[in-house]
Amino acid sequence: MKLIVGLGNPGLKYQKTKHNTGFMAIDYYLKKNGLSFNKEKFEGFWIKTKIKGEDVILLEPQTYMNDSGKSVTQLVDFFKIDAHDILVIHDDMDMPVAKIRLRKSGKSGGHNGIKSIINCLNDSEFNRLKIGIDHPTKETVVSWVLTPFSSEDCTKMAATFATVSQIIDDFIDNKSIEFLMNKYN
Repeated sequence: MKLIVGLGNPGLKYQKTKHNTGFMAIDYYLKKNGLSFNKEKFEGFWIKTKIKGEDVILLEPQTYMNDSGKSVTQLVDFFKIDAHDILVIHDDMDMPVAKIRLRKSGKSGGHNGIKSIINCLNDSEFNRLKIGIDHPTKETVVSWVLTPFSSEDCTKMAATFATVSQIIDDFIDNKSIEFLMNKYN
């Protein structure tokens, strides 16, 4: 079973903000594949479905970014999902807008959502798909991540979400994270 997690903050107030890049990627994938969330449990919105013969759960935690691990851990524990079968999609300020980077495991890199997942799972061996949102030059970090993308950046992100959708399909198709990193990084 594969678990694909998009990180963000719940509610209309945060819907189109940079910090919700993970949610946006999952929403794109759902729409592209004619899917929608049909469960609200484990402190998240999710769907369990079959894709390419594989059981797959797509999840958007509704705990706010800094507590994302609560939702992820509940699903992982209930369905007995191995950390290597998890792909977490999130924003990254240390990369240019719309750049993607896959990572096999590691530390949080200062991302509070990833930090929460590591702490709650007591494991850092899950896969990450980081999507660049750039670093603020004049604004505070909090202000930056909680503002929407410019129209120019929205165009770049749309192309990135199409690529992310391909990455999700490859991950579900049991391509190794090393293969994915070589293909997409």
